[in-house]
Amino acid sequence: MPIIEVHNVSKDFADDKNKIKALDNVNFNIDEHEFVCIVGPSGCGKSTLLRLLAGLDFPTSGMIKIKDEEVDGPDPKRAALIFQTFGLLPWRTVSENIELGLQAVGTIKQTRDQIIEKYVKLMDLEEFSDARPYELSGGMKQRVGIARALAVEPQVLLMDEPFSALDAITADMLRKDVLEVWADPSTKTNTFIMITHLIEEAVFMADKVIVMSKRPGRVLKEVEVTIPRPRVEHARDPAFFELCDEIRNLIG
Repeated sequence: MPIIEVHNVSKDFADDKNKIKALDNVNFNIDEHEFVCIVGPSGCGKSTLLRLLAGLDFPTSGMIKIKDEEVDGPDPKRAALIFQTFGLLPWRTVSENIELGLQAVGTIKQTRDQIIEKYVKLMDLEEFSDARPYELSGGMKQRVGIARALAVEPQVLLMDEPFSALDAITADMLRKDVLEVWADPSTKTNTFIMITHLIEEAVFMADKVIVMSKRPGRVLKEVEVTIPRPRVEHARDPAFFELCDEIRNLIG
């Protein structure tokens, strides 16, 4: 039984003069404990699709289900979304920013403290728990954003190009850390979906890469990534670059 089912989803945006079809008849399933990346040309509806999965917008037609329940609005316990920008509250400390989602879902104080401690440790933020965002690097801010999303223990974690605002070295380190968190049995959220415009990043991180067409976005192919994990030593493996080339040729 898949954890996510996307059935014949289309999305139109319209004003008084024009109608733009962002997505057209999108179909795919995602199984529990999969790490899935979505790639495609700029403007193909990747971020729109992520917003639909998060319940922040609704399909013009079709249906999205998570754990066999139709997505009918935002629910942080069902799907949490991490954006490119960090979205931290500047007057709150690291721990207080992580606490924000727990407060929103009504977690009691004692339980909140235990969960915050867990995810502060998991995201290697122990030395910065009392720091405020202005004291943190970009990579540390994104760690806080990830910890805040995971703390409410959603069924699915959604990420919209989470490393694009970071320098190359920091992004590389955080990719590996995110994969470790995804694989950690103590992390209750084990289904990750990430948008990226970097094909190599998608092949490095994903079990499956969903390749989208140009607008209106359609699923061109679901590419299975069977390269063994961990993939650090496979970065120069011919199979790695063959998959990258296959995806690049699909996008055109």
